[in-house]
Amino acid sequence: MTLHPAATTPYSNGMLSNDAPHERDRLESIQRNVDAFTTGILDGLPIDASWNCLELGAGAGSIAHWLAGRCPDGRVVAVDIDTRHLDTGRAANLEIQEADITREDYAPGNFDLVHARYLFCHLQERDDMIARAARWLSPGGWLVVEEPYHLPADTSPFPLVQRILDAYQHLYREHGADMTWARGLPALLARNALTDVAFAGNLGCMGGLGKDRWLPLLTQAAPALLADGLITEADLNEFATLLKDPAFIDIPQVTISAWGRRPGGTPNTSA
Repeated sequence: MTLHPAATTPYSNGMLSNDAPHERDRLESIQRNVDAFTTGILDGLPIDASWNCLELGAGAGSIAHWLAGRCPDGRVVAVDIDTRHLDTGRAANLEIQEADITREDYAPGNFDLVHARYLFCHLQERDDMIARAARWLSPGGWLVVEEPYHLPADTSPFPLVQRILDAYQHLYREHGADMTWARGLPALLARNALTDVAFAGNLGCMGGLGKDRWLPLLTQAAPALLADGLITEADLNEFATLLKDPAFIDIPQVTISAWGRRPGGTPNTSA
């Protein structure tokens, strides 16, 4: 792999950077709410103990650590633009790399599994990055990509949620993210010559008197939303109150997971 300096982007020094005061809370909220879905998808693959795995955009590291446990005779490379939330000491076969994946490359055919979650939708080169990730697979290796698909804000049954989601989605568009790109993932994997393409969805929940993952997300985004005049303090206070209402249950997004296999042979079975 060739490493290049990390780029300066909204995700390295902006709203979703690790310098943001609530970034750890945001990452842990995602893990609590989505890890079971992700590991269920990965468990459906014929994972071998000796697989070499690449975790792109590793975040706080829960999936990288899970893969390290599932592949004790292989290795897991966890890469992120900022690795401060990754624990280097939890597994001997876990290698942590701080890099901007849009500026580096891995040797073709190097990994039996490449996984990314909530990453590609934030990259301007997202289609090209899928093509590159597919080339990093060994023959028979699997690419698994999971991305959010935001439902239209104006379809929420709650006027307050309509305003908040419209503002939130606007902010992400301003950052160059495409929160509806995930719909094309299965076709994109097939266009990159992957076979056995399949996909599944996981409905996101807002409200329901649970540990709402949207509260940490909105807390993180609130300063930018307020500064741009997209929402008001009254909106945020009303949302906090709404979360205590047992009749408040909404579906703001679907996580789409899509996966495909590089043709030829079987994944590498040597460490």
